[in-house]
Amino acid sequence: MTDLFFNPLEEGYCANPFPHLAEMRELLPVQQTLVGPWALFRHADIVSLLRDPSLSVNPELVDNRDNEREQMFREIFGDQLPEPSTSILNVDPPDHTRLRRLVSKAFTPRSIEKLRPMIQDMVDAQLDKMAAAGTADVVDELAFSLPFDVINEMLGMPEGNSDELRGWGEALVRTLDPIIDEQMMRDAVVATVAMDSHIDGVIEWKRANPGDDLLTALIDAEEDGDRLSSAELRDQVTLLFIAGHETTVNLIGTGIYELYRNPEQMARWRDDDSLGPNAVDELLRYVSPVQFSRRISTAEISFGGIDIPNHAVVLAGLASANRDPEFWGDDADDLDLSRANAAQHMSFGNGIHYCLGASLAKMEAQVAIGSFIQRFPNATPAAEPVWNGRINLRGLEKLPLKLD
Repeated sequence: MTDLFFNPLEEGYCANPFPHLAEMRELLPVQQTLVGPWALFRHADIVSLLRDPSLSVNPELVDNRDNEREQMFREIFGDQLPEPSTSILNVDPPDHTRLRRLVSKAFTPRSIEKLRPMIQDMVDAQLDKMAAAGTADVVDELAFSLPFDVINEMLGMPEGNSDELRGWGEALVRTLDPIIDEQMMRDAVVATVAMDSHIDGVIEWKRANPGDDLLTALIDAEEDGDRLSSAELRDQVTLLFIAGHETTVNLIGTGIYELYRNPEQMARWRDDDSLGPNAVDELLRYVSPVQFSRRISTAEISFGGIDIPNHAVVLAGLASANRDPEFWGDDADDLDLSRANAAQHMSFGNGIHYCLGASLAKMEAQVAIGSFIQRFPNATPAAEPVWNGRINLRGLEKLPLKLD
C-alpha cells in the first residue's frame, strides 16, 4: 500500500487511464501527488470541491514551497515571467462574475442553436472531401478543422495560419498537465508571447473592421459602464481558441473511435437520430476530454478524514468521477447512449466555473459525430490510432480510417 501513488506516466496510461483511476478511487482517493498538488478521485468529493464557493482558481494564491512545477518555472525564467492570465479560468468572484456576465451573452443555448445550419454545412463539406478520397485521418480532417473553423466564423477572424495557431495551442495546453518538463515550459512561454501578439493584432484589425460577430461584440461589450480591458479581451479570446478548441477536438475524435469500438451503440444512434443529445452527453462521460480540473484551497479542508493545507492546488479527477460506480452504478465502465442520467457527467466541471462553451461543444459533436456515422457506417481502421500523450486533455492525435 505504501508504494501506491497516482502515476500517469505508467505505460499505456494515455490510451486507457481508467483502470489506474479506478485503483486510485478505491485505494487512495485523496492523496498528495509526487509533484506537489493534491488529487481527489471520488465523485462525491469532486462535486463537493468544485461546488465550494470558498475555494479559488487564482494561481497567485498557491503556496509554492511544495510545488515542483512553480519552482522549476521560476528557476528557468526568474523575473521574466509572463503576466498572469485574466481568463475566466483563472479569476475568482467578483472579477469572474463580471467577466462571465460580459462574455456569456454570446453563448446562450438559443444563440448557439442558430449556428447549427452553418456547422452542418461545414461538416457536410468535410465529409464530401473525405468520401472522395476514400480514406481520412478523422482527427486532422474533421475533429480539428471543425471547431477551428467554427470559432473563426463566430469571432469574425481574418484569414490566418491555422498550423501556426495549432502549434501554439498544443504548446499551451501542455501546461494543463500535472507533470511537464523544462522544454514544455519553455515552449509554452514562447507560444504565450506569440499567441498574445497575434491576438492583439487581430483585435486591432477588428476595431478597424467591425462586423456582426463575437469579437466585435466582445470589444463593444458593456454593462453598467463596465467594459473588458485590453488584457481581459485578449485573454478571453485566447481561451476560446485554446481551451474550447482542444477539448472539442478530443471529444469528436475519441467519440468516433469509441463508437466504432462499440458498434451496437453506434447502430442505435444511426437508427434513432433523436438519441443524439443524450449520446453526446454519454460520450462526454465515457471519454472525458478533460481529465482534471483544479481548485486552490483558501483554508485547511478535509476529505475522507485527510486534511489538505491552505494554499494548496487540488486536482479534481473528472475522468475518475465520470466512471465512479458509487454514482453511476455497476455499469459505469460501459458505454450506454441511452443512459438516463448521462447529462450529469463532470466533463464540463461544476459550480461557478462550469464550462461557458458547453452548449457549443455539444452541438459541434452532435453534428460531426452523428453525420459521420450516418455517412460512413462501415468505416474500418487504415492504421493504428495514435494518442496525443497528454495527461489532462487526453485524445487522439491520429485516427486513420478507410471509408468504405
